[in-house]
Amino acid sequence: MPPAGRRACRSSTEACGTPQLAWLDCGPAIVLLVRPHPGRRPMAAPDVVPLAPRGRMAVLLAAFLGLLFDGMELGLMPVASLSVSRSLLGDAYTPTLGGDWFARFTAALMLGAAIGGIVLGNLGDRIGRSRAMGVSILFYSVCAGLGGFVTSQEQMLVLRFLVGLGVGGMWPNGIALVAESWPSASKATVSGVMAAGLNAGILLLSQLARAWPITPDSWRWLFQLAAVPAALGVAVLIWLPESPAWLAARGRRGRAGATPLATLASPALIRTTLAAILVAAIPMVGAWSASKWMIPWADLVAGPDRASYKAITQGWWAAGSVAGSFVGAQLVGWLGRRPSYLVISVAATAATVSMFRLTAPLEPSFLPVVFVQGFVSTLFFGWLAVYLPELFPVGVRATGSGLAYNAGRFITAVGVLGSAWLFTALGGDYPRVGSILGLVYALGIVAIWLAPAVPPATAAATMSDDAATPRSRDRP
Repeated sequence: MPPAGRRACRSSTEACGTPQLAWLDCGPAIVLLVRPHPGRRPMAAPDVVPLAPRGRMAVLLAAFLGLLFDGMELGLMPVASLSVSRSLLGDAYTPTLGGDWFARFTAALMLGAAIGGIVLGNLGDRIGRSRAMGVSILFYSVCAGLGGFVTSQEQMLVLRFLVGLGVGGMWPNGIALVAESWPSASKATVSGVMAAGLNAGILLLSQLARAWPITPDSWRWLFQLAAVPAALGVAVLIWLPESPAWLAARGRRGRAGATPLATLASPALIRTTLAAILVAAIPMVGAWSASKWMIPWADLVAGPDRASYKAITQGWWAAGSVAGSFVGAQLVGWLGRRPSYLVISVAATAATVSMFRLTAPLEPSFLPVVFVQGFVSTLFFGWLAVYLPELFPVGVRATGSGLAYNAGRFITAVGVLGSAWLFTALGGDYPRVGSILGLVYALGIVAIWLAPAVPPATAAATMSDDAATPRSRDRP
């Protein structure tokens, strides 16, 4: 007698008219069975027609540039925040108040990115990856450009939230589009290139700020420059080809009837979704609640006579992060998913605490340690670029990746505001704040054992969107 199964689709399919779908809980695996509709011939799954080489290169270039400019938005306020606050607050400015506003700007960006990643990721599953990516680029570039015309801190705060909406939507749609357009490419290499693009944007911004120092009298030009990528957003909407896998899956999603968020919350995927959120939240909280304090710290110590030192500091960090985000994707193949995440968690904790406790700005060892911390802490993001998309089927891949990657930003927004309280409570002591909050990376040592150890065969089947049935996925 076959094992008793629960037909999770029975109650919902009676309403939507698709009783041919059923989930069976068969011990260690969940199997999706597709039963022919009574009186209807089984339908063949739509073929995935791969893009021509020229189309694949256009997708890779557009997504890389989208993430590069996305990275510029992420790196903008760490290097410009204190100058913006000095300019807009005038005589009311104090170093402690400047640090507090830095935390507020960061929290607003993270909150916007969290919402944007979920909403625009869902949009990518509904209208297509390239369209949603174009919308994301337009959103973050136009809103960033408006920052060059603000007259108050509150106006800048609102705009940083709106910039975050586009920043959050870029990652899940860009990563999903490239992963589905390069089915025969090395997943680790392509994912590493994409992850490196984000930090290459931070590196590019730091070099601009180094060549033309950001001061209270000269910062608006940087925000106006950030509006230039709007041209890329328009080009993506008009010319960029769509994901072949998404086009092939569009008909199946139409017949299934369930929304992407409802699918992620289903019994088959809820544990995977929650575990993905957990492993993505830890590096996100660590990066923005702890690591980023090194830049205003460097700005404070260097003083107005060395206005470019903060950009130099960010440049060293960004150089390490470009390499780290690429290598992190390779570690998945070298060490495996769980062991690599464990190693990164230990190394990131040690590097962050060392940066704030064993050195200081203007000391000879500071910039090399910043480079190492940037390399180690961004290994996480190369790892996530490989791991998150492979967890979810094509029909919910952008939504699932966006939810997992950006839900951590809700926690980050709270964490950053908490770090602002801690910063004030400790009297503006940057080293103490950074070293205490850097311990959040150590949570990854435990969290990774709650996440699925996705077998390579299952990952390959998911990435190719094999429509054959039955299909099974290991439980976490």
